[in-house]
Amino acid sequence: MSPSDLVDSMLAVLFAVAAVCGAYRNVSSRGVGWRVRGDQLLHTAMALTMAVMPWSRGPVAHHTALVTFFAAAALWFPLTAVRGPGERRVTAVAGRLPSTAGMAAMAWMTSMTWAAHPHAAHPSTLARATTAALALYLAACALWSLLRIMPPLHTITDPPTGPARRQEPYTRFWDGSVALGTTIMLLMSH
Repeated sequence: MSPSDLVDSMLAVLFAVAAVCGAYRNVSSRGVGWRVRGDQLLHTAMALTMAVMPWSRGPVAHHTALVTFFAAAALWFPLTAVRGPGERRVTAVAGRLPSTAGMAAMAWMTSMTWAAHPHAAHPSTLARATTAALALYLAACALWSLLRIMPPLHTITDPPTGPARRQEPYTRFWDGSVALGTTIMLLMSH
């Protein structure tokens, strides 16, 4: 097995597990609104697509549909930002930017993979800059999510209470892992 195949296998497992976890969260969530359900479904669809992407190196048959779906998913997150009491619209949208970037990266990877097959040319400077910007942002999001689950070294806190507080570190772990996996796939595909 080549190193590239090993990385592809690890990414496929990561995204397959993330898809299963996302589907489980969607099924087991009770009393959540339409926005949360939509978010969970889009993340599950993204993870499932990412799980098979390393093994579908050939031309994507329905590239236009995939690009359109993920571009619409990228718009979903800022457009459905719901403000809480006392929260500004900018703050609500900013909290949804990591998901927006992840979906935009999916649309970008799909379009660039398709474009590479018919044209077989090297990506332009703009394409490389777009890939680099998405990869840097997603890498920063991954680090932010993964570092937030680490216990602080200077204080000892009580364990979180309630089901939402107990799931929070796992959600951050998966968010960070998926963002990191997406970053790797972005860089590998270009």
